[in-house]
Amino acid sequence: MQASRRNLYERYEPIRRYVEVGFWIVLMALQGVFSTMVAVVDARNRAVSRATWEIVTWEGSSHLVLLMLIPVFVAIERRLAPLMPGRWVRFVTGHIVASVAVSVVHVAGMFAVRSLIYALMGGRYDFGGWTAQWGYEYLKDVRVYVSIVFGIWAYRLFMLRLQGEARVLDAPEAGAAEPVPTPAEPEESEPSMQPVPPPPAVARPERFLVRKLRREFLIAATDIDWLQAEGNYVGLHVNGHDYLLRATLTDFLTQLDPARFVRVHRSHAVNLARIKEIEPLDGGDAKLHMHDGTTVPCSRRYRDALRAGAGLTG
Repeated sequence: MQASRRNLYERYEPIRRYVEVGFWIVLMALQGVFSTMVAVVDARNRAVSRATWEIVTWEGSSHLVLLMLIPVFVAIERRLAPLMPGRWVRFVTGHIVASVAVSVVHVAGMFAVRSLIYALMGGRYDFGGWTAQWGYEYLKDVRVYVSIVFGIWAYRLFMLRLQGEARVLDAPEAGAAEPVPTPAEPEESEPSMQPVPPPPAVARPERFLVRKLRREFLIAATDIDWLQAEGNYVGLHVNGHDYLLRATLTDFLTQLDPARFVRVHRSHAVNLARIKEIEPLDGGDAKLHMHDGTTVPCSRRYRDALRAGAGLTG
């Protein structure tokens, strides 16, 4: 039975977005300050000195653009998570392509910011040869890329464990479906009347055991409001709480009752009994208002399946 007192994850969730945004702002600010201090000291030992405002512009522009690219890093990590069994070719190829694209955007953004500041200071920013300079910047960017993507992955993995992971309780053994009765011996004079045995019944999970912060409690499959694909997991949304099941949405839906659960989006499925209102949108899409107060997107390609499952016509 679930305790009424909120756990650590439930207390952290309301401020999670603010903490995450604040973390990246503070991190990039500190990195920019330290990098600027090192660059200023290094410039003093060089034959050609540089003005302090130039060094601040170089380092500040780099970290500013990286800060703006954090949502891109998050999206990349979700699509190319390190834990992708059997997909190493896609994983490596995807990250090589993504790192090159991120570096190009990073360098182009730095150039734009630096050119603007130099113009305001009455000068002109000389980037040098694009090919040679970008190659140098990419060698630095790829290290930053790996550290940021790995950091986001480690944080998300920690949050998954903090959030709680569900598993099917008392999963039926192979061949444990309802037995099929053996038909009686047909008479020789009526071979065409031999009955066709019905297909074996599909064993569907009825309960899930959730482990969260050394606590265990049960949820019923019928209590699931809606589901969302989250990488190698499926998010089970139950009475305002989110639990994670290690499975893909496509595979997991085959275990649920198709008369109750319907896919409405590439990454979403809903419990038909939990839909409160269907709001049509332009282009054939729709927005599903659920009884728990949340909204779930419904794409045009799944509208027919939703209407059929809900018993709607027209």
